[in-house]
Amino acid sequence: MSPFDTLDDARRALARLPGAPLRSTGAWDVPQVLHHVAQSVEYSLDGFPRLKPAWFRATLGRLAFAIFSARGRMSHALDAPIPGAPPIASGLPLDAAVAHALAALDRFERHDGPLQPHFAYGALDKAAFRRAHLMHLNDHWREFVAR
Repeated sequence: MSPFDTLDDARRALARLPGAPLRSTGAWDVPQVLHHVAQSVEYSLDGFPRLKPAWFRATLGRLAFAIFSARGRMSHALDAPIPGAPPIASGLPLDAAVAHALAALDRFERHDGPLQPHFAYGALDKAAFRRAHLMHLNDHWREFVAR
């Protein structure tokens, strides 16, 4: 089972981070990961800075998302920035990163307009994007351990 099955599960875990902080075993620290996840959520609303070619999104990207959805989890390079996204510095404050991630998730849930195509998966409806965001956070969360 994934750490988060719903966005409410994710919100509760994120809200607990400042009081019971985790550390990352990966290349990015926890605040970097949270800002990265928030970027992804925001880009689903505002547009990703760089898209894979249309042929990729319509074939390999769509297939990857279908496989991830069927498995209920994704696996991706956990140190790979979103194509075209600005770099995220290390050593940023945890509270600000948590607030950014929570604000992005809340904005996504409130959004009732069109969504932008995912840079790799292409067009997703809100339920599919919600699933993608949860799988993305879950994949990164597996690198977190208690301090």
